[in-house]
Amino acid sequence: MKLSVIMPAYNERRTIREIVSRVLAAELPDIEKEILIVDDGSTDGTRDIIAEMDGTDGVRVIYQGSNQGKGAAVARGLREATGDLLLIQDADLEYDPAEYAQLLRPILRGDAEVVYGSRFLGSPHGQRVLYFWHSVGNKMLTLLSNAVTDLNLTDMETCYKAMTREVAGKLDLRSQRFGVEPEITCKVARLKVRIYEVPISYHGRTYAEGKKIGLKDAVQAAWTILRYARWSPRTDH
Repeated sequence: MKLSVIMPAYNERRTIREIVSRVLAAELPDIEKEILIVDDGSTDGTRDIIAEMDGTDGVRVIYQGSNQGKGAAVARGLREATGDLLLIQDADLEYDPAEYAQLLRPILRGDAEVVYGSRFLGSPHGQRVLYFWHSVGNKMLTLLSNAVTDLNLTDMETCYKAMTREVAGKLDLRSQRFGVEPEITCKVARLKVRIYEVPISYHGRTYAEGKKIGLKDAVQAAWTILRYARWSPRTDH
């Protein structure tokens, strides 16, 4: 069994070495890992660092020709992945790869095709306390998404989404920026696959530390939910 870790990266010079090290250290017995770093036009030296990693320890680097957004990077990574299972991992240090085993467990035991890592189910490791209005926006978007998809997720916007290769191959992602999270959610709901949530820890960044999501992205996410409310998969898959 092989796991493809899709890692979109944009100007993550300060964290890219550490997050790759943590992914490689994640304990997954009998599962081979490949790490697909999709650089989305970084200008801060990230490209020089990942060029050194390319081809070592299962790391593959894919360069976008320009900055197209997280959604475009995730879509490219899903297309290039060769694993049986696929998992999305941000290149910052907000999410902990040590939790891969619990994230993948529902799929490995045959209970799910898609698993979300929820920051709101109560991790024993705790959460960093940050922005009230950011959390309100997150919950409002999750509520809107649930109303449209008829799911009962607690954290639609989470980065940690794991899925089988079969599901990933049907998504045909179109969102360029952070609309990729609600797009994935709308589409897996429409595919009628089994979805699980598991609790994860979360060490959020401040905007000074490099957080990139803002009000514009929240508005775009709401539009994306409505846009893909009645999506149907392509019949040529």
